Amino acid sequence: MTALTGLCEWAAGLEYEAIPERVRRLATSQVLSQAAAIRAGLDHPLGQRLVKAFGPPLQADVRQSAAVLAALGSWSNLDDTAYAGHLSNSTVAVPLAFAHGLGLDGARLITAVVAANECAARMTAAATLGPLRGQSAVHTHLAGAVSGRSHCEGADAAHWTDALALAFAMPHRPLMRAFLASDARLLNSFTPVRAGLDACDAAAAGLRGAPDLMEHPDGFLAVFSDVPLVGALTDGLGSRWYTETLSFKMRPGGPGIDAAVDCALELHQDLGRVDVDSVTEVVVEASLYTLFAGRTAERYVTGPDAPLGALVLHTPYPVATALLTGRLGMADFERPLLAEPDRWRLADRVRVVHDPELTRALFRSQAPFGEAVRTAGDAAGPWLRAFGGPETELLARQANEGLGPSDFSRATKTTGARVSVRLRDGRLLTRERLIPLGAAGPHTREHHAELVRQKFTALCGGVDPAPAAEGLAAMDAAQLRQWTAQVLVG
Repeated sequence: MTALTGLCEWAAGLEYEAIPERVRRLATSQVLSQAAAIRAGLDHPLGQRLVKAFGPPLQADVRQSAAVLAALGSWSNLDDTAYAGHLSNSTVAVPLAFAHGLGLDGARLITAVVAANECAARMTAAATLGPLRGQSAVHTHLAGAVSGRSHCEGADAAHWTDALALAFAMPHRPLMRAFLASDARLLNSFTPVRAGLDACDAAAAGLRGAPDLMEHPDGFLAVFSDVPLVGALTDGLGSRWYTETLSFKMRPGGPGIDAAVDCALELHQDLGRVDVDSVTEVVVEASLYTLFAGRTAERYVTGPDAPLGALVLHTPYPVATALLTGRLGMADFERPLLAEPDRWRLADRVRVVHDPELTRALFRSQAPFGEAVRTAGDAAGPWLRAFGGPETELLARQANEGLGPSDFSRATKTTGARVSVRLRDGRLLTRERLIPLGAAGPHTREHHAELVRQKFTALCGGVDPAPAAEGLAAMDAAQLRQWTAQVLVG
């Protein structure tokens, strides 16, 4: 039995009753959270252009519906993440489309979401220590699309194996120039989801894939991972739930900036209306993770005409906007708000610097890649040095002393930040947050249902769907179809 066949046998047989209640609740919140991201994407002018090209979110062609839902929820960085991968663009979007099209009930939807999460996260984790991460690791959605559809359709393990092996036969790799500087970002999830659904059709027609494609010397991990973690595919199936590592995105923007924006919002409450001329500088201390994302985007961000793909990964503008206005929403990334001069004047005074202790805390957490580094041990050294230089390897080693693998029941995503505002009158105000609001950690485990309800109402307004969402698993097919239409298109 190969790693892929072992994973597929478990996932194909997963039933609702086998999923712990705490994991079901997280998946329920994940569905509502991603629905909010889809609605926000649909309401944006770019989302409308996508619909003009490919049709509405819910349409007779279920495959097309799944791809459109995947695209609408992805490009604003409102999609949810886990260890490992930006899962929800496929692991929620595809089950939502197929549950709606096939007339499934709520329990079937939640089971398909969890099955897709577990497969996509494990296949992404196996390649985490490689050249692609975050939204650039679009192979996540090959796995999410195949798994989400296959579970909805009740396919057997042999079909799962063939479909996944065919999908991963030609995995996608985005070009950073297109991702950051053009509207191609909208296709970042659309394209691999379509490919995954095509692979399902091919497998159903009798085409066969290589079941050892993941670990073979000529296979996927050999090309897409510097340190293959084959064990991630099957270790702890049914007891180690990757769904428990979910982090919920509360606002648009790259995952590296969340904690800094949280701090800026708190500082706005202290300062009230901020006069830009009263601020001498804003210092954002952060981990190497935030600096890495910022360095990638900063050469594209020169002002209000910056491409959206780069702007949502850039720390100064979102922090300046949150500090000035006490909010950060979709409208802040488009004109006329995007062109307000004071935002850019303050953004020019935002300086991002490295805090080694925040990097140590990053590596102690499970997401986004601390668990992978611990699992790899000394073999992770070259990848760490390539990521951030010799200092990164040392910080990771210091952070992981005495730590072993996690069962994920207490998973964290510690992408922290400390924001200090220095005023001309001599005052210095500072706020610090280790785990961003909504990210994996104790607060999110306790309050995720409330958090995603706030996210939906903040982004979408209108009727509050959360009371119904909390009973999602108990809905029959007709109730689920009605709820899905309400939350996705209003």
